[in-house]
Amino acid sequence: MARPRQHSPEELHASVMAACDSWLKDHPIHALSLRSIARDVGCAPSTLLKLYGSFNNLLQYVNLETLDSLKEQIDTFQAGTPDERLSALARAYWSFAHSYPYRWQLLFDYPLAEEGELDTRQGRMIEALFLRVEATLKEVQPQMADLEASRLARTLWGSVHGLVQLGLNERLGYGQGQALEVTELLDQLLYTILAGLRAGGAAH
Repeated sequence: MARPRQHSPEELHASVMAACDSWLKDHPIHALSLRSIARDVGCAPSTLLKLYGSFNNLLQYVNLETLDSLKEQIDTFQAGTPDERLSALARAYWSFAHSYPYRWQLLFDYPLAEEGELDTRQGRMIEALFLRVEATLKEVQPQMADLEASRLARTLWGSVHGLVQLGLNERLGYGQGQALEVTELLDQLLYTILAGLRAGGAAH
């Protein structure tokens, strides 16, 4: 009888990520287990523990793929004015969260890595997203100091994230009898912040 084909670590990792991606298209992360993933990819749970060290580490690799996919979507918006680029980034953020709600839930509801290579890789990817926002804000207001740009980028993106999260939970409410749209609120948020940023620069 032929022995089962042994997969390389790279092949097994690709299969695991594909299985997680398939699951998260329609199901929340809390219903996923190491045993169910092992069954889907055709190996023993102990094999996955040997590869990843823990179920938590496995999920951190899923988060890395989510961050990479978000970066790829955001990278398509390079042209236009600073206002147009920030609007496109915010809308891409919402579009990604709306299209992949369970991946999004895993990214923000499950603790990120706290040390080691996974923490470093996740940190670099997140920081790169903030640096892009900071650079764009400094195009709008070149006199802004680096620390101020860093704070404003995080304040702005925290506000964007809040609107996106409320939109996913359908908790934005109504205005004049109509459901409020996330994209319209994002545009209003950016317009208000950028107008204030320009006005503050003019006052100097």
